[in-house]
Amino acid sequence: MSNIILDQPHSSINFQVKHMMVSKAKGEFKDFDIQVDGDLNDLENLRIEAVIQTASIDTSQEDRDEHLKSADFFDAETYPTIKFVSKSLKKVSGDTYELTGDVTMKGVTNEETFTVNFNGQGKEPMQGNTIAGFDFTGTINREAYGLSWNAALETGGVLVGKDVKVNGEIELIIK
Repeated sequence: MSNIILDQPHSSINFQVKHMMVSKAKGEFKDFDIQVDGDLNDLENLRIEAVIQTASIDTSQEDRDEHLKSADFFDAETYPTIKFVSKSLKKVSGDTYELTGDVTMKGVTNEETFTVNFNGQGKEPMQGNTIAGFDFTGTINREAYGLSWNAALETGGVLVGKDVKVNGEIELIIK
């Protein structure tokens, strides 16, 4: 079995949520780690665990970031991490897979499913390591994790949507 490690500088975890019913607020988590166990030639048997540091949230607006770290949303002081632990990775077609696992956020655990695209493997020219790339996407209901703060708008609707689109690019180094 190979040693598989996350190449953080070439990886990202992003999100977007409806804002004021007409646009999207976007952001990312800057500090996270992903552990992958298994053989990248047998993707359906991979075990994946991700840990995101909630205080690393970045929406390019400091006031909003501080509000998101507060008890109204992530309560980063009490719940410093968001965790994902895989249960299954099933081939859908071609290089597309369905990744199902438990997400734990703000002390609540729910099963979630994400679409994963395997982008292949290649040799990295600087150190000679094999690298592999993946993209993922999915949608989670933030209210299912107790992130239910909102504000009604005069024009109807609410300030923040409940469905959060999550996506990212992951690069792994195989040593």
